[in-house]
Amino acid sequence: MIVLLLFAVFISTFLLLLLLSFALRTETVSDHSRNEPVTFKENLKNANERLKFLITRRKKPSRKKDRLEQKLQVAGIPIKAEEFVAFQVFAVLIAGGLFHLIFNHAAMLVLGGLLGLMAPAIWLKAKQKKRIRKFNEGLPGMITSVIGSLRAGFSFPQALQLAAEESYSPIKEEVEFVLKTMQYGTSLEEAFIEWRSRMPSEDLDLLVEAVLIQRQVGGNLAYLLEKIVNTTRERTKMEGQIKTLTAQGKLSGLVIGLLPFVLGIIIYMMNPDYIGTLFVHPVGQMLLVAATVGGLIGFFFIRKITTIEV
Repeated sequence: MIVLLLFAVFISTFLLLLLLSFALRTETVSDHSRNEPVTFKENLKNANERLKFLITRRKKPSRKKDRLEQKLQVAGIPIKAEEFVAFQVFAVLIAGGLFHLIFNHAAMLVLGGLLGLMAPAIWLKAKQKKRIRKFNEGLPGMITSVIGSLRAGFSFPQALQLAAEESYSPIKEEVEFVLKTMQYGTSLEEAFIEWRSRMPSEDLDLLVEAVLIQRQVGGNLAYLLEKIVNTTRERTKMEGQIKTLTAQGKLSGLVIGLLPFVLGIIIYMMNPDYIGTLFVHPVGQMLLVAATVGGLIGFFFIRKITTIEV
């Protein structure tokens, strides 16, 4: 039933957008094209192009749009900010409609809309964290490749080119972006500063600062990069040790936070009348609110204590 409902919502949305794109099509068509018959495939192609134009047409620049585009770049998602916003709108409509149809309640409509609004943002944040983590893991290997190329007699841009050819995603895409920026006439310093603003990584900050200082003062760049690699690897090793030592505290916070809810569900399944007083009596409702607030405060305190910056 739910599968058929999802399919019906998808078909209805597609037909509505197709009808809208046909209504907004321009009438400037040549006489030659008017005489030729237009196939259904061509109509779909034209509608798709028109819909893409409506979604991705340029508007006035804003800080919110720039931040969203930067997040999409960090996550490695090849779409525009307008397309992501349109995806969020569709998620809100579909999730809100499904919750309303399933539970038949107006509150569920709002809840489904909120879930549809939050789900793409949570997915985007997870993609960002995953790509940044992969970038930090591959950065020492890339710097080591650059050091070997510099000691072999290559210039720094040539060393970056060789490192990009030997690396994997996302290091490969990021280094190629820097090289492409330099090919368009941007200086090495400006390209690295833009790279640092594009990719929020503390290890990359060390690399960029080292390169900028070496370009201004001079010195042995290979030796400096080798020290950065050693520092990065030692910090990664220390982060792993800290995660191991704080794993028990994080697990304890998770168990303490979930235990009241799980225990309440078990008691409700065993004897609904026994625990039902908490939800009906005013004193029970006040106790539930106090317990929820206290549990959340304790959970966040434990997470704060067990989160150590390196």
